[in-house]
Amino acid sequence: MLITTNAIVLSKLKYRDNDLIVKCYTQEKGIVSFLLRGVLKSKKGNSKVAYFQLLSQLQIVFTHKNGRSLQSIKETKLDYLYSSLHTNILKGSIVMFLSEVLSNTLQEEEQNETLYSYLENTLLWLDSQSEYANFHLLFLLKLTKYLGFYPDTTNIDAAYFNLYEGKFEMKQSNKYAISGENLTLLKQLLGITFDALPSIKINAKQRQSFLSMILLYFELHLGSFKTPKSLQIFNQVFS
Repeated sequence: MLITTNAIVLSKLKYRDNDLIVKCYTQEKGIVSFLLRGVLKSKKGNSKVAYFQLLSQLQIVFTHKNGRSLQSIKETKLDYLYSSLHTNILKGSIVMFLSEVLSNTLQEEEQNETLYSYLENTLLWLDSQSEYANFHLLFLLKLTKYLGFYPDTTNIDAAYFNLYEGKFEMKQSNKYAISGENLTLLKQLLGITFDALPSIKINAKQRQSFLSMILLYFELHLGSFKTPKSLQIFNQVFS
């Protein structure tokens, strides 16, 4: 069955000498992995490889065969050409980090239009901005809404947020209840839009602390989640 769909590239891996395995989040079928045969051996192939940069937004036509772990792409073209996401070093670090998080968290082989739209639009927003130091914090927080563990804001004025329970509470009931600067920043980010992000001023140490907290939040609610390998480099870039 031939399927035409938009797709966002999450990861790529060299396979044998000349092949690539590319994992994408597609608008029509959720997570799909593709084998690109011989794409690394020819000059013509080099132009194809350029399409599959991390978090590139593509339009693809592929043959879908049930039960097959690696599908075959027939046609590829860019759906959107980023102006800065792959050329700006700082944005490139965000791309590398978030693509690893998304590759780790998105597993479903089924359509999810609202999640696809969220990814598509937030990446376009990042591409167009000059102030984006806190982008990844809000991106990850809002992503939890689509993954099923967005914070319950019923008691948002409470003195603690319990990462394990995903809710605000008056007393510290376990070791996962946070307070202090991370709690203040969490309350600021909840309900804020990306356009309002520049109004939040925090330093590098606070940013790293909050990121560690939200990654722990992912770990507590997604059994298979692993701390991204690119985290250390990412923190150095934004220190």
